[in-house]
Amino acid sequence: MEEIIPGLPDDIGLECLTRLPYTAHPLASRVCRRWQELLESQEFYNQKKQKGHTRKLACLVQLLPVQTGEKPVRSPVYGVSVFDQVSGTWERVDSVPKYPDGLPMFCQLASSEGKLVLMGGWNPVSYEPVRDVFVYDFVSRLWRQGKDMPSKRSFFAIGALDGRVYVAGGHDENKNALKSVWCYDVREDEWIELGQMSEERDECEGVMTGNEFWVVSGYTTDSQGVFGTSAEAYDLESGQWKRVDGAWKAGRCPRSCVGVGKDGRFLNWAESDSAVRVGTFGLALGDRTLVTGSAYQGAPQGFYVADTGSIVQNNSVKLVKIVVPDEFSGFVQSGCCAEI
Repeated sequence: MEEIIPGLPDDIGLECLTRLPYTAHPLASRVCRRWQELLESQEFYNQKKQKGHTRKLACLVQLLPVQTGEKPVRSPVYGVSVFDQVSGTWERVDSVPKYPDGLPMFCQLASSEGKLVLMGGWNPVSYEPVRDVFVYDFVSRLWRQGKDMPSKRSFFAIGALDGRVYVAGGHDENKNALKSVWCYDVREDEWIELGQMSEERDECEGVMTGNEFWVVSGYTTDSQGVFGTSAEAYDLESGQWKRVDGAWKAGRCPRSCVGVGKDGRFLNWAESDSAVRVGTFGLALGDRTLVTGSAYQGAPQGFYVADTGSIVQNNSVKLVKIVVPDEFSGFVQSGCCAEI
């Protein structure tokens, strides 16, 4: 087999490639077949992560700007935006081939081992729930279609760890709240049914902490819109659920705004600052958190960064405003942290 870099031992050649920034991967993969196979392999990703050469990117399902001269559309158009907190740069991911004119509304996004996984939502034209699953590779910069979700569900919790994406709760086509839980194995392109939660949870929020998948708040079919205070955690090793009452403030929607404080308790980013109390979105990016929102309905979106270390005892935090290009200043519906 040819050397990774001619004239260098393969371990040194591999070390050189792991130091390439993720933005150089698409070009580097065109150098030769060996590099392409290596850069797209799971082993290369594991090596890059082990060496500490990965970056944590904010991948956002974001409202796209209306182009000058365009005719009004009957529904908002969303795409995937990527924010690199290290370089401060923004970019837009190519459209999903099946939905060239905008992502399914209310779709969910997760990241697994350097890839993006987008699933669910409503067809942007018919508003019908969809079961679609798509996986994006940052090296090839291509989407592939994965195995459909086992059933149609909307407003579900999502989280990912070690090559698997977990979905829980939400509601079905008839707006019945769900307590069922499934796991999508990205490598095998297979769905696995897991044990159910103790109760139905519509419009809940998913949070990964350590080896646990938390499903926060939500409401049952019989209590439409009345958000509860409890949360449930699924232990990925034991496969068991535990329930915690009083984990969330009653009546507050948890969608996209759940954070984890220094004391390990959940915090609501909508309550962190009056500047982001409407349409709040919070996303942990290692030592920092990206927080977006507006002061009132119809106000421009603000983009802020909070240092995890600045969260004090009562979970209050200082937000630092960041400048965002106009084309990336739209409302953020959901998102995930992708380590690339």
